[in-house]
Amino acid sequence: MEKKWIFKPLPEAQKVKALADEMEVDEVIAALLIQRGIETKDEALKFFNPDLKNLYDPFEMDGMRAAIMRIETAIDKNERILVYGDYDVDGTTSVAMVYSFLAQFHNNLDYYIPERYNEGYGVSIKGIDYAAQTKATLIIALDCGIKAVEKVKYASEKGIDFIICDHHLPGDETPDAVAVLNPKKLTCKYPFKELSGCGVGFKLLQGYCLHKGFDMEMLYRYLDLVAVSIASDIVPITGENRILAHHGLIKLNTNPCQGLKAIKKTAKIEGLEININDIVFKIGPRINAAGRIKKGTIAVDLLVSDSEREAFEKAKGIDICNDERKDLDQNIFNEALNRIKNDKDAVNKKTTVLFDPEWHKGVVGIVASRLIEYYYKPTIIFTRSNGFVTGSARSVEGFDLYKAIDSCSDLLENYGGHMYAAGLTLRPENLDTFIERFEKIVDEIIEPEQLIPRIEVDIELAPEKINEKFYRIIDRFQPFGPGNMTPVFATFRMYDSGRGSTVGKNKEHLKLELMHDSCPRTIFPSIAFQMGSLVEKVTVSKHFDVCYSIDKNEFMGQTKLQFRIRDIKIES
Repeated sequence: MEKKWIFKPLPEAQKVKALADEMEVDEVIAALLIQRGIETKDEALKFFNPDLKNLYDPFEMDGMRAAIMRIETAIDKNERILVYGDYDVDGTTSVAMVYSFLAQFHNNLDYYIPERYNEGYGVSIKGIDYAAQTKATLIIALDCGIKAVEKVKYASEKGIDFIICDHHLPGDETPDAVAVLNPKKLTCKYPFKELSGCGVGFKLLQGYCLHKGFDMEMLYRYLDLVAVSIASDIVPITGENRILAHHGLIKLNTNPCQGLKAIKKTAKIEGLEININDIVFKIGPRINAAGRIKKGTIAVDLLVSDSEREAFEKAKGIDICNDERKDLDQNIFNEALNRIKNDKDAVNKKTTVLFDPEWHKGVVGIVASRLIEYYYKPTIIFTRSNGFVTGSARSVEGFDLYKAIDSCSDLLENYGGHMYAAGLTLRPENLDTFIERFEKIVDEIIEPEQLIPRIEVDIELAPEKINEKFYRIIDRFQPFGPGNMTPVFATFRMYDSGRGSTVGKNKEHLKLELMHDSCPRTIFPSIAFQMGSLVEKVTVSKHFDVCYSIDKNEFMGQTKLQFRIRDIKIES
C-alpha cells in the first residue's frame, strides 16, 4: 500500500545550533528536542531526567479536597467502600491500585467491574444495586462516571455517595457526586489535562497521602500499574504522564507487583527490559482479554494478588483467555478479508462496514483496527448482541469518524466515542439504511489524501551520524508514545549490499544490509516487517529511499544497532 511521507517542520537553524552548542550534542538531536517543545538546556535536563518531585499538587484539581474528606469520613466510620471501574486495562489497573492502597488501613472494602456484555461500559444500575446489597455507602468510580448523571441520582436515592475519577470528556451536565475529579472539566484548573483514568486515581491517592502525612513510598509502589494504564490507554506520554510512565517502567522492570510479574512470566518477557511497546502488545492485551472473553474482575483479582503462586495461576488463566481472543480475532479478520475481496463494489467505497451476527463482540474493535492496515478507510465491524446490532468503529488519520456517526444519530439507539474510535448500537432493521447513509456521508466529506496512510518523518538523517553515542541519546527520549513518538528518520539514495533476503515463517519480512555512498564501508543491518514482496526490486535497484527508526537487535548474545524500516520508496 502506498504511503505518504509527511516531514515535520524543521525548527529555526539558529535555535537548533544554540541548543546543540549548549547541550554539546549533534544538531539532529537538538532539532528533535525542539520539535518536542524543548528549547532550553534546563527543559532538556527535565525531559531526560523525569522527577517525581515535579508532579503537580493534587489539590489543584477541582473537587480534590471534598473527595479526600469523604474518604476520611468513610474510613473513620468504618463505612463500606466499593471501588468501581471499567473492564479495560485503564479501569482494571485503576481499581487494583485504589483497592490495594486503601486495603492497607481499611478492610471494609470491595471492588466491582461491570460485565462487558450484560452491563456495558461505565456505571451500571446492576453495579449500584450490588453496592446497596452489600451495604456500601461510598462508591469510588474510576475511569468512568463523568456522564453518569442519572446513575448517581439513583445511587443517592439508595443512600450511596459517589466520588468520580474520570478523564473522558464531560457532557453538558456533571453528575451530582460528592466530588468529580476530571482535569478536562471546564471548571478544573489542573495544569495537566491528559492523565489516564488510573492517573486521576493516582492523584486522588497522592492527595490522601499528603493530607494524612503518609510516606509517598506507600503510593509509589503502584506506579507500575499507572505505567500500564498510560501505555494501554494511549494517552500522550508528555508532562506528568512522562514522569509517571518513566518511574512506572522502572518499577515494572525491577520490582513489579505479583500480578504484573506473573503476566511478564506467562508472556515470556520476564528478564527482558520492558518498554511501552511491550506493555501495548504483550501486557495490556492479556489484561484486556479477561473482560473480552470472561470477566474484567478476573484481571483485578490477578492485579491485587500478593501471592506469587496464586498470581501465576491466575495469569495462566488470563493467558488462555488471550489465546482464545487471538484465535477469535484472527478467524474473524480472515472472514472479513474474504468478504471484502469477494465484494466487487468494495474498491469504489470510501468505507468498510461489515456485519455478522456470529462474530464475537469482544474482538470487533481489534478487527476494525487491523482492517485499516489493509484497506485504509473508516471502518465499522458489527455483530449481534442482546437483540441489537452493535459495532466498533475506527478511523483514519485526520478524519472525524464520530462526526460522521453523529450525522446518522436518528438511526442509532446509542453511540459514543471520539474522532478516531467509537462504539454504536442500532436496531437490526436500521442497519442497511445506516450502512448506505454512512458511506454517503463519508464519501462527501473525506479528502482523497486522507485515504492514503501517512508516515510522520521527524528529520532527514545522514547515515554517517549514526553510532552508539547517537543511539544512546535517542534511547533517552523514552518512554515513547503519543506526543513523543519514536523518532523516524529518512535517508535518501541507499542501496542493499546484495545480501537482501526474506525471513519469517512465510517469508513475509525483508532483511537487508543497507549501505550509502557517504560511508561506503559501513553496513546498516535492517528489518522491514511485512515487506518481503519487495525483495527483488530492492536487490536489483541502484538506489532507494528509506524511512526508519533505530533500535537494537539482540541475537546469539550479540547486540547491534539496526534500522526498523517503516517504508521504502524505490526509484523507478
